[in-house]
Amino acid sequence: MRKIKAAIVSLGLFLATTIGIAQKQAPITVKGTQFYKGDKPYSYVGANYWYGSLLGSKKVGDRKRLLRELDLMKKNGIDNLRILVGADGGTYDYTVTPALQYEQGKYNEDLLDGLDFLIAEMGKRNMYAVLYLNNNWEWSGGMSQYLEWNEYGKIPNPNIKPNTWPQFMDFVKQYHSCEPCMDTFENHIQFILGRTNAYNKQKYTEDPAIMAWQVGNEPRVLSVDNEEKFTLWLNKTVDLIDRLDKNHLISTGSEGKAGSNDDLATYEHTHLNPKIDYLTMHIWPKNWGWFKAEDGENTLPIAIEKATAYINEHIAIAKELGRPIVIEEFGLPRADESLSPKSSVVNRNAFYKAFFERLVKSHINNEALQGVNFWGFGGEGQAVNATGKWNAGDTFTADPPQEPQGLNTVFSSDKLTLEMIKMYNLKLK
Repeated sequence: MRKIKAAIVSLGLFLATTIGIAQKQAPITVKGTQFYKGDKPYSYVGANYWYGSLLGSKKVGDRKRLLRELDLMKKNGIDNLRILVGADGGTYDYTVTPALQYEQGKYNEDLLDGLDFLIAEMGKRNMYAVLYLNNNWEWSGGMSQYLEWNEYGKIPNPNIKPNTWPQFMDFVKQYHSCEPCMDTFENHIQFILGRTNAYNKQKYTEDPAIMAWQVGNEPRVLSVDNEEKFTLWLNKTVDLIDRLDKNHLISTGSEGKAGSNDDLATYEHTHLNPKIDYLTMHIWPKNWGWFKAEDGENTLPIAIEKATAYINEHIAIAKELGRPIVIEEFGLPRADESLSPKSSVVNRNAFYKAFFERLVKSHINNEALQGVNFWGFGGEGQAVNATGKWNAGDTFTADPPQEPQGLNTVFSSDKLTLEMIKMYNLKLK
């Protein structure tokens, strides 16, 4: 279906050019292991910009800042943004506040308007959104909030002692067996995909500024015994999105092997559904013990070596399945894990460069790696507290509320990083 639509789009672009009609934004489609923008191959260095719709809010956002940041990203060739549709719950510390879905099935109209505004402004700039609809982690509510709403108990937030990460993940694992949780999420999908944008008057399912719907942020299998339940849920969700929207791509938001019990075969098994249009992977060298900021000189080469191996083994899976793949999250702290925009990003830039070079190589050789989204663009945001802790009302950065603000952020003032991104985006043209 998407291949047929790609041909129709190409004909429309030709006719528009021939008779002098203003061209509309070309949708992103997939042919084999390649992305296409209209009739041209599309590879990109994009950004994570999870808080974009919150900036678009009239009440809690900053639309002037949003427009400046979109313009700056576009100026540097960044036209692909991975964005959170909205948080759930919003009542806990270390979580996104305010929430789009503040109670089960109830929505904050101001934040819906903010999402509309963001997408419309991205469309004006020929930018593309990858919109994720759920979250494995606590920082935006997600699966754990659905469980709490459906009487599975209070969320054991791992940022608050004595709760632990293993305890939290055991809690989240119940989601894939919670029928009312999954039903509520399906209702959420139908609600969001059924929306019409208040600004550009386009149905979400017909808006070319939306590149893809993503099931969630880092949905994890969580244990060997949970693989079957996880896969059934994932396939059911993908099938629902496909029924509701034939015009846009679908991805899962998976970390890859790291989210699949550290097993590539499991990653492949859970992504066999042909309605999953492209694959994803995430790479976090600090979290995975590959990089230590206090010993950056010695650990940076190790991080790059391990990241390259991780990338290549996932490209091989994508080739086998005949689909594109995107590294949609990767990041590295500033020098000494400083939160200041003035601190050095020499190691980070070297780490980024390895990813960009691998993408260019894939682009030249028609390999399956088609895009990278660094984490993340924090623009004009900044850490308000010395500890970096985010509190409700503070400015948003690329770092979600459970992490020190500025830790993995590319700020508007990071000119050398942005110039490098611009240079590599030009190489992908």
